[in-house]
Amino acid sequence: MRVRLYAGLVLLDLLCILCSFAGIGWAYENKIQSVAVIGSSLLPIYLFAAFTTGAYNVGVMDRVGTVIGRAIRAFLFAAAAVLFLAFILKASEDFSRLVFALGVAIGVLTLATARYVFLRRVAHILGGNPYNIVMICDEGHMPVGRSVSMVLATSAFDAAGQDPEMYDRLARALEQVDRVIVACSVANREKWVHLLQGANVQAEIVMDELQPFGPRGLGRFGGSPTLVVAHGPMSPQGRLLKRLFDILFAGGTLLLLLPVFLLVAAAVKLESRGPVFFVQTRIGRANRQFRIRKFRSMRVEQSDSAGARSAARDDNRITRVGAFIRRTSIDELPQLMNVLDGTMSIVGPRPHALGSRAEDKLFWEIDGRYWHRHAVKPGLTGLAQVRGYRGATNVESDLTNRLHSDLEYLDNWTIWRDLVIILKTFGVVVHRNAF
Repeated sequence: MRVRLYAGLVLLDLLCILCSFAGIGWAYENKIQSVAVIGSSLLPIYLFAAFTTGAYNVGVMDRVGTVIGRAIRAFLFAAAAVLFLAFILKASEDFSRLVFALGVAIGVLTLATARYVFLRRVAHILGGNPYNIVMICDEGHMPVGRSVSMVLATSAFDAAGQDPEMYDRLARALEQVDRVIVACSVANREKWVHLLQGANVQAEIVMDELQPFGPRGLGRFGGSPTLVVAHGPMSPQGRLLKRLFDILFAGGTLLLLLPVFLLVAAAVKLESRGPVFFVQTRIGRANRQFRIRKFRSMRVEQSDSAGARSAARDDNRITRVGAFIRRTSIDELPQLMNVLDGTMSIVGPRPHALGSRAEDKLFWEIDGRYWHRHAVKPGLTGLAQVRGYRGATNVESDLTNRLHSDLEYLDNWTIWRDLVIILKTFGVVVHRNAF
């Protein structure tokens, strides 16, 4: 089954790369052969990069996003290597740069799609799960969680013993196993650590007492092990990619919507005295406060700078122009300037005012995890918004629904998910809770 998994993935990747370049070559130049040569020159470099970066590592096959990401990185590395070699060998004039770029773009999409479908259906395609997890349990210590390939009772092995026959039985039981999970009493943990350190398999001990800390991993400080309880939800490369996307998207949108900005500014100014923009302190990344910009939709003398009172339907503080721009979400557009200055992102948890409440409780009084949502920059739109959680927070669930979506976004961030959220945002720009 493991051989079929490797063979299936390798064949799938090679077909995706070859078909992408051959298809582009036929569509744009009708020269399938010449472009297929380019695609085939990528294959050995891709396979080398894919194997060395763990794109075929069975230990992460159940983490689909990780496996897809590794394959795409290997493919982009191979494409860059081919371009470099073509430049060095002065062969870059022999093929179209546009066709090559399109082939790479389509190759990324086909690789990601094909791997996603294959890995989601891998058990059905192969006739079983190729990733083997064994659980070793003391009586009464069986944790609730995902299914495993096999469960062994600790009574079958003497964790404190030195019997070669017992070690042999354990080795045979763990043959072809990828991961071992031990759920045992505190008194037996050290014994099982000793027993499994020579077993040539990834072995882990269940430690339920760490659950309240939400551990992210283990580290070291000097000679002592440490428990990692927090880290940024994105890698440095992810943050750079997200920032570049924010600058390009916000800058382009601002230029495109400049006439709209001028018309709205004039309408706001003509209807009531006061500034065009409403500026308010809100909570941003790392719980640092920042100043957010919106088109002013309320009369100056009735504006709530602390945000203690949510806007309500038929709110007498809102002007006629304000009602329109709030209903269509146009009042949020000046936050594109916040995106450019780096205090916000296009996608992320929506920032809240310091005095925001639900059922007369401050948001952080409802759920202490509220502060965790600020591990990334706040966004113009977010997962909670496209799920319909927006508008006034009258009851506690109005806050908790948003919080759960925000925390889910932090745990599962990808640039592709940002793009999906942006597309879905167009469907909720005008919303029944926008007032």
